[in-house]
Amino acid sequence: MSVTEILFTPLLKADSGRPLITHYDDAVGSRIELSRATIANWAAKTANWLRDEHDVEPGDPVAVLLPAHWQTAGLLLGAWWCGAHVVGAGVEAKVAVVPKGGTADADVVAVASLDTWGLGSGAPVDYLDDVRGHGDDFTPWEPVPGSTPALGESTVDEVVARARELGAELGPEPRVLSTLEWNVPSSGVLEGFLAVLAAGGSLVQVSNPDAGRLAARRESEKTTLQLG
Repeated sequence: MSVTEILFTPLLKADSGRPLITHYDDAVGSRIELSRATIANWAAKTANWLRDEHDVEPGDPVAVLLPAHWQTAGLLLGAWWCGAHVVGAGVEAKVAVVPKGGTADADVVAVASLDTWGLGSGAPVDYLDDVRGHGDDFTPWEPVPGSTPALGESTVDEVVARARELGAELGPEPRVLSTLEWNVPSSGVLEGFLAVLAAGGSLVQVSNPDAGRLAARRESEKTTLQLG
């Protein structure tokens, strides 16, 4: 099975309405909260888009060149759901998703707006606008082998094992405040995202953090620990 099926699907089945990610961007003063079901919807649309529109098969490289963001969460889970090998900059990819002004070495380069409310970027290939036309459910054509490359040099099995190790350190069902970035293939994706999923928790992710606001965020969001 894929990273998404192993680490995320059980959370969805247990309580689909529970918050998964609360995203702040202190540069623009925004806050948005998305449930497990909402992120699952974006992930399914992404997986369908990658597989059906761009012929991404298990092991094919997909470059995720975005900061930690709710859009990135849906993109990562969707990419893994269809078996893609998530890579970073400098790796030739079948599909790459970049922020506005970003570039990549890929057959297809899509732009993610990173808009708080999911507005499109206006680019010729727009990630959010494109995935909206795809289905809300995703069913793999065949199981993704555990030996499939999943993140950088790590396979599905290795990513899942490491996420579970890190998740155990967070404690059960943590609510995590994090300022860690998810630069692929650094450890940030594992420590700041997948470990939280493995622990059955939820994430309060702060972009462009204002250090003076973090203490108030910890209190208002009732977080149990902080990363970054």
